[in-house]
Amino acid sequence: MQRYFIGSSYEGEDEIHLTGDIFHHISHVMRMKLNDEFYVVFTDEKAGIAKIADITNEEIIAHIVKWEEANKELPVKVAIASGLPKGDKLEYIIQKGTELGAYQFVPFIADRSIVKWDSKKEKKKLDRWQKIALEAAEQSHRQHMPIIHAPHTFKALLEYSKSFNHKIVAFEESAKSGETSNFVRTINHFSPGDSVLIVFGPEGGLSKNEVQYMEESGFQLCGLGPRILRTETAPLYALSAISYQLELMR
Repeated sequence: MQRYFIGSSYEGEDEIHLTGDIFHHISHVMRMKLNDEFYVVFTDEKAGIAKIADITNEEIIAHIVKWEEANKELPVKVAIASGLPKGDKLEYIIQKGTELGAYQFVPFIADRSIVKWDSKKEKKKLDRWQKIALEAAEQSHRQHMPIIHAPHTFKALLEYSKSFNHKIVAFEESAKSGETSNFVRTINHFSPGDSVLIVFGPEGGLSKNEVQYMEESGFQLCGLGPRILRTETAPLYALSAISYQLELMR
């Protein structure tokens, strides 16, 4: 069943009015008719099945007929901080990371980022990233639409990290040295509702200075198994491991 994030919170209303892109998709793409049903998701993460009561030339009017009871979100709120990678790799991270339950994405300009961020194109880029996240959230039946940040400077990332309960750096040198326990140990200290920030370097990895500053800021250095993962693979590994540990094992 089709799912739509409608961009407003639920205020106890008896009917909902859908316009714009959602109206167009329901009426012209899906070609739904009276009494057809679809999921709606409010910004407060309430989700339910809506039944079409009326279709006009400008809007869909629908009623909530059943609320979704199952919680589809990870028990912890995971922020993926990626050093800006080349090409469309960040789009891939956002798409697949959304499917795997990431709560937000925080790209940052790393010492070894090859890509030069063009602030003049920021809005266009953000719009595209948000569209990718929206489509992935709908497809994977999320109840939360991930937050997509504009790229931070490294200094701004450190400042932003102060608000998190847990801070992790995926560090390839830890993997090379055979360190395997820090990530599991950190996950086992997570409590429901905790916020978690995980930092991943760009293609060339993180610089020694970046790692040192993060250690001084309270980050835990973690290897992600014995193999060295690509910048677009490592976040998906981490999210999958967290899901396995917190959802499938409990």
